[in-house]
Amino acid sequence: MAEKRKIEFDLRTYMMIIALVSIWIIFTITTGGSFLTPRNISNLFRQSVFTSMLAIGMVLVIIMGHIDLSVGSIVGLAGGIVAIFDVWQGMNPLLSIGITLLLGLIMGLWNGWWTAYRNVPSFIVTLGGLLIFRGILVGITRGTTIGPMGDLFYYLGKGYLSKEFGIIFAIIAAVIIIFIQWNGRRNKLKYNFEVLPLKLEIIRIIASVALLIIFILVLNAYRGIPVPLLVLTVFLALFSFITNKTIFGRHIYAIGGNTDAARLSGINIKQITLFVFMINGLMASLGGIFLTSRLNAASVAAGDGAELDAIAACVIGGASLAGGIGRVGGAVVGAIVMSSLDNGMSLMNVENFWQSIIKGLILILAVWIDMTTKNKELS
Repeated sequence: MAEKRKIEFDLRTYMMIIALVSIWIIFTITTGGSFLTPRNISNLFRQSVFTSMLAIGMVLVIIMGHIDLSVGSIVGLAGGIVAIFDVWQGMNPLLSIGITLLLGLIMGLWNGWWTAYRNVPSFIVTLGGLLIFRGILVGITRGTTIGPMGDLFYYLGKGYLSKEFGIIFAIIAAVIIIFIQWNGRRNKLKYNFEVLPLKLEIIRIIASVALLIIFILVLNAYRGIPVPLLVLTVFLALFSFITNKTIFGRHIYAIGGNTDAARLSGINIKQITLFVFMINGLMASLGGIFLTSRLNAASVAAGDGAELDAIAACVIGGASLAGGIGRVGGAVVGAIVMSSLDNGMSLMNVENFWQSIIKGLILILAVWIDMTTKNKELS
């Protein structure tokens, strides 16, 4: 019986991946095979990087029980700033990126300070930030589109790594996956936690490695690994480690799960809240840099509504708006789901208003399934 419960839990854990694969199969059938071509898969993941970066920062905020409505405006402002530095000022691209990321931290600091130290609800603070940052963007860009960007930004937005590098990356990633999953099993056994039967564990490891290799081969069948996807992979690994393996990460979950208990246990809630909003500002500014690089220009409309896509990605990926629940990996999977819907419906020539309706219905359905699952667990 214990094994059965464990298997059921794992199935729920991977439910979003199963749903994602199902979406891909449906679109492959409805588009006559166009969806799963190497070129389209490469473009899909390159396009999903933007929402994924926003979702990584947003999920930390949501886990703490807050919300950030200003990330779309931070994206636009960061993109405008880096474009001004690169196109108008001719600044060194690395320096312009560094300054832009620093300004993203400062914008996150602004949101976090009002929320943590002045007790203004994050909804109101970030709604104000949405208006403030967008207004600054219009002011500094004079309402014009700024471009084209330099060679480094073109590479960041549209560049690909060599196919040889893809093979090396697949080997290294496969070794890391085997080590993490096997080491995790040993640690659970050490502390008498429930684990999958050995045969199922081996099958899971083999399946994970096989999917990785297939994915890299598909990307190599087109032009190789997109540069933005590699950068996203690094940040995904980094923040997965932070949330799962560090005291800082555990404090984020503790605050979102029960703020009063976290305070009584000695957690510095104000400081953690400030840091999380700063991280969110950093990730939003990074997303702005990559969006501007991909579009090869900055405009006053850049990032408009992006905060809603980021929130939707987090919720679809399993995060609870009540706080205390969510994973970085789940948020990224949610972002890929959102991008897959956009990509697939565009290939089917679905009109824009239908795309919005369908994505809204899927968001509601995802939350309903999550709430139903939780109610069954409690009953």
